Amino acid sequence: MAEALQQLEIDDLSAEAEQFIRELDSETYLHFSGQKETYDLPPIYERHERLTRLDTALALGASVDGERRRRELWKFACEGYLGNFVKEEASKVAELEATLTARVGDEEVPYRMLRPRIMNESDRGERAQLEALRNDLTEQHLNALHLHAAEVVHTETTRLGAANYADLYRGFAFRLDDLAAQCRTFLADTESLWEEAGDRIYRARLGLGLGEVERWDVARALRGAEWDAAFPRKTMLPALEATLGDLGVDLGAQKNVELDLEERPNKDPRAFCSPIDVPGRVVLVIKPQGGPDDWRALFHEAGHTEHFAHTSPSLSMEERRLGDNAVTEGWAMLLEHLTIDPVWLERRLDFSRPYEFAAEGATFLLLIVRRYCAKLLYELEFHTADEPTALRPRYVELLADATKVAPSPTDYLADMDGGFYASEYLRAWAFEAQLRSYLRERFGNAWFSRREAGSLLRELWAEGQKPTADELLQDVAGETLDLAAVGDRVREALAAA
Repeated sequence: MAEALQQLEIDDLSAEAEQFIRELDSETYLHFSGQKETYDLPPIYERHERLTRLDTALALGASVDGERRRRELWKFACEGYLGNFVKEEASKVAELEATLTARVGDEEVPYRMLRPRIMNESDRGERAQLEALRNDLTEQHLNALHLHAAEVVHTETTRLGAANYADLYRGFAFRLDDLAAQCRTFLADTESLWEEAGDRIYRARLGLGLGEVERWDVARALRGAEWDAAFPRKTMLPALEATLGDLGVDLGAQKNVELDLEERPNKDPRAFCSPIDVPGRVVLVIKPQGGPDDWRALFHEAGHTEHFAHTSPSLSMEERRLGDNAVTEGWAMLLEHLTIDPVWLERRLDFSRPYEFAAEGATFLLLIVRRYCAKLLYELEFHTADEPTALRPRYVELLADATKVAPSPTDYLADMDGGFYASEYLRAWAFEAQLRSYLRERFGNAWFSRREAGSLLRELWAEGQKPTADELLQDVAGETLDLAAVGDRVREALAAA
């Protein structure tokens, strides 16, 4: 049995962990912003080899004494240990995604641009063809890497003292089983709601009923191309700046926030946030395309950006960089969902039918949350199974039951994030729905235009990742995190339309 570490040893590991994260985030930023074709994770892991050793993870586990900071550092070391085994696969996957192309007529389309092309393609047959090309590339080049990584993680998890990957995260205080129970209830309680609302929106956007829609149609429906005129590319950033300004945040004057607006061929088309040094250097990466989906992505990543940029530097590394990711995802969703808030739409955009668009946005929020409920249930089965490939049909079954559209079986490995991140998203959706309700009750439906609301947000952002989403919600609103709040929000938006 490993011996517990002394506090000085723990402090030393904590300081190195922050540097490790800083280097990983910097590499991620350079690659996905299109400044580097390669994604060089192995050298970073080599420089911080001590953090990824089994003995380090076990010793930190033996040092957990109820203090959350120690548990978070232990979790980080375990993830580093597992990540060290799959760093080569992660690098190769990212590099392949950046360099693979599909032949579409006379054009070579980059792999990462196939999904945007599907979203923007009005011809249904062309969408099906693009989907098939993407699936072929995934199966031929990526899935062997994904499968090897999954098998290695399954094997190495037992050396960390857990029966399986799910049990490892239960040890990190992830309440996976309680959340899974909420997911089952949510799916049952919103079944007829989705069938009715989903059928209505697919008919409106695609001219297809829910029973006729195929997976290559979903992205096109989500795209909402008919609303593009209301979400122009040129006004994306000004709208964000004005919204933050109403809350008392001057985006242009934030010296610790960088806006990467450069056009680069391999730049990820979706906005993303790289918190390279929290709160000292936070980069918001943007490649404006226009349209509602692009606006949602920008506002989502701006939520992360403001959270990290306002985090108090006096907090410990664990409280700034680790902690409950449902917190930062919740702040991201709070800003993202302004783009489907009818009051915000009337205030910020020349919008003729805001309540209709808000109802459509709420309908797709319901779809996404139902999908993630199924993803969590699938991942719990996947990470306790003896043979990962046997879960391929189960992936299709669970997600098709939740969304009423069968996914591609090709994605049964890629459609998962490490660390049970699906659980963080689900809790974040509940956190955002309940916090938004509180903000509306306290500051009015136009809460986003009130400086007092902005002062409260900055006060809460300064807490970084120190409290959990459950604790934040309890402290601010006196409520318990409940996924049912998302269903209530959807029903309200549909009724208002």
